[in-house]
Amino acid sequence: MVTGGKAGMSKAFWFKAFWFRRRLLMASVSTGLVSGLVFAIPAVAAQDEETNVQNLPPVEVAAPPPTARRPAPTRPVARVVGAPSSRPKTRIYVYPTSPGTGRGLDVDKVPSAVNAVDANQIKRTGSLNVTDALRDNIPGVSISEVTGNPFQPNVEFRGFLASPVVGTPQGLAVYQNGIRINEAFSDAVNWDLIPTAAIRSVTLVTNNPAFGLNALGGAINLQMKDGFTYQGAELDLMGGSFGRIQGSAQWGKTVDKNYGVYAALEGLHDNGFRNFSQSDVRRFYGDVGYKAGDSEFHVNMGVAKNDFGASATVPAELLDKYWGATYTTPQTTSNRVGYLNLTAKADATPTWTLEGNAHVRRYEQKIVDGNPTDAQECGADPGLLCFGDDTTPANGTNGLQLANPFAPGTIPGEIDRGSIRSTTFGVSGQATNTDQLFGHDNRFVMGATYDASVTRYNATAEIGSMGENYVVSGSGLFLGPTGVPDTVAGPVSLRTVNQYNGLYAMDTFNVTDAFAITGGGRFNAARVTLEDQLGTDLNGDHTFYRFNPVLGGTYKIAPELTAYAGYSEANRVPTPLELGCADPVRPCLIAAFLVSDPPLKQVVSKTIEAGFRGTRELNIGTLGWKVGGFRATNYDDIVAVPAVGRTGFGYFTNVGRTRRQGFEAEVNIKSSTLQFQASYAFVDARYLDAFELGSESPFRDPVTETIQVLPGNQIPAIPRHRVKVGIDYAVTDVWKVGGNALFVSSQYFVGDESNQYSKLPSYTVFNLHTSYQVTKNFQLYGKVDNIFDRRYATYGQFFDRGALPNFTNGGADFTDPRSLSPARPRAFYAGMRVTF
Repeated sequence: MVTGGKAGMSKAFWFKAFWFRRRLLMASVSTGLVSGLVFAIPAVAAQDEETNVQNLPPVEVAAPPPTARRPAPTRPVARVVGAPSSRPKTRIYVYPTSPGTGRGLDVDKVPSAVNAVDANQIKRTGSLNVTDALRDNIPGVSISEVTGNPFQPNVEFRGFLASPVVGTPQGLAVYQNGIRINEAFSDAVNWDLIPTAAIRSVTLVTNNPAFGLNALGGAINLQMKDGFTYQGAELDLMGGSFGRIQGSAQWGKTVDKNYGVYAALEGLHDNGFRNFSQSDVRRFYGDVGYKAGDSEFHVNMGVAKNDFGASATVPAELLDKYWGATYTTPQTTSNRVGYLNLTAKADATPTWTLEGNAHVRRYEQKIVDGNPTDAQECGADPGLLCFGDDTTPANGTNGLQLANPFAPGTIPGEIDRGSIRSTTFGVSGQATNTDQLFGHDNRFVMGATYDASVTRYNATAEIGSMGENYVVSGSGLFLGPTGVPDTVAGPVSLRTVNQYNGLYAMDTFNVTDAFAITGGGRFNAARVTLEDQLGTDLNGDHTFYRFNPVLGGTYKIAPELTAYAGYSEANRVPTPLELGCADPVRPCLIAAFLVSDPPLKQVVSKTIEAGFRGTRELNIGTLGWKVGGFRATNYDDIVAVPAVGRTGFGYFTNVGRTRRQGFEAEVNIKSSTLQFQASYAFVDARYLDAFELGSESPFRDPVTETIQVLPGNQIPAIPRHRVKVGIDYAVTDVWKVGGNALFVSSQYFVGDESNQYSKLPSYTVFNLHTSYQVTKNFQLYGKVDNIFDRRYATYGQFFDRGALPNFTNGGADFTDPRSLSPARPRAFYAGMRVTF
């Protein structure tokens, strides 16, 4: 994200007590394309939804039940599938899109960290944001509202990002039902498009190149419900602070044992606590499945239509006056999506399983972005507009200099509009074999993927006037080519084509019952073509190739203790956006305008991780724990670099090596009356090579307006410490209470890559929640977020203090260089849940 004249774009969880007779072992993936979870739990489950995840790869869990304390009242929620087992087993299956049972990889054979969130953990947040559940339940995850909207957060894991902000270098791949949903133009992840009520589980997979492009820090895989794994119906309504009204409904049914039908519908309106920060979310997801013997077929689809007032970051001086302040508006985003997926799975022989999928996705985004502008009245003739200085003409789309439509003393502004329309088609196939090798258990997986995307990108800039409330009013005059050699501020029209191919093969060999090794790799081939629709500057044709290996092993030291270690590599190719804005002598207004197409190198990440995990049955419940360390080194990392002397302009470039390392630890206790979880994560993220960077830092060189980044400087916006504690307790059979606390340490501001300014302060936030089961079909619940009304910011950057006056201080210049993303104040919510 480029810092500049305007601020950059930038909960508690409600928990229902578990009545599991099978303990949960969260699992990741060492093989295959995408991961998921299956929990085999008894049919007497009361308030827990069925969470048998079927796709890529599901995890089957069956274990002795914890000691029963106080049974919860039963009610017909989701009837579960799976029979109890006499002995513990936890298996991982690697399937592109289709379900499977009975054949898989023991989770103790996975040579990487295991992180997962199920439907119940998502539900207890009371949120339609799946990112809230990731934040609360996975040690290394933190979120920041860079856009100023809670439905479009940055998700950061181990220093790598999955962000909706176009122009953010992405480091996490995200999959839904085996389909990669990083958007084609910029690899951005639009969390608001994901139907949260329909999610069955989320698995965060690390150290596995089989997940393809962009999985530098890992892959987040979301597995969705269907009619075989969720039966029943549920209606959930909630409302509360800041005009929040939300509702969800879901229904699932199995027909004649061979057919399964599922549907989920969600809607939300929230006014937001800041000016112009309203949200409207509308989502639908549906699945129709067919089972016959060992074969299974699914057709699922989804649509979403969401609109946001994204308020972005705000100068600290404005927040001192009013916590709901905004800085330059309009700032609106409209997202639309529609997709259709077909999946199939069949057992060809007792030891061979064949799977495949095909999908098509249509995505549209429109952004309206109010900004300061480089347009100004000309010195020689105030009746005309100039650009960049008071002598260079500001031309219109017809090539003629624009007349100045504003009265003397008017502060000019600019409304930048951008639109993205992408159509993506993809197919994949995979074969899995479980024949023994040399008399030992063995699991071999091989597969191929192909994805192609066509994107149309358009951008315009309308000159306007800046009001004293920082609202830009348009004039109807649009900028064309400016005549400035190093800048384009006029319209852009670009067509891009992405073609991504992948071949992978993975093998897990049991040397002994306790010791297993995993090896393999994936070959990625990518071609990115850019076609300038208004000229030739953006034309380009880029190809990238890379083989990424993986090697790891696990050793079961004791029945309740496993050690693991692994090494892998992953790559990310430059996006069309980055390739179209990579010339330092011709910066662009990220992400509104692209200006040239010099080559960028692909990013390669090399990761090693190791750790221990285990479980143990105690009198108070099932104890689970894990501890592990990691180190990931990126080569030719790509960053967004602000252009010197050009407010809001910048470009993308390779800056050499960066490193992210640390460790994570978690302990949890689960019983029918008590749920407890505590975790700690340490992330140390640094630059390893020196480079020069344009910045609005107070410590920049006054002549060059740059800062010097030295080896060892910390990467901004990545907190080093995160602590999470949560507890839920069943006071009675029908009344449950709980709460959680999140601590996030200080972090450097974006723009302070040289680490010279004081950090964004750390914060701790406390949340409470409760529920009361009125009848077996009717539940009331409530929650309080940020119970102590703590005022804190989740993200900070520097901004151009001279771009606009401080209207709250008589029009004087801003003196504080900080621009912040304020967190939501104390909020109260209440709701009801009805099941059938």
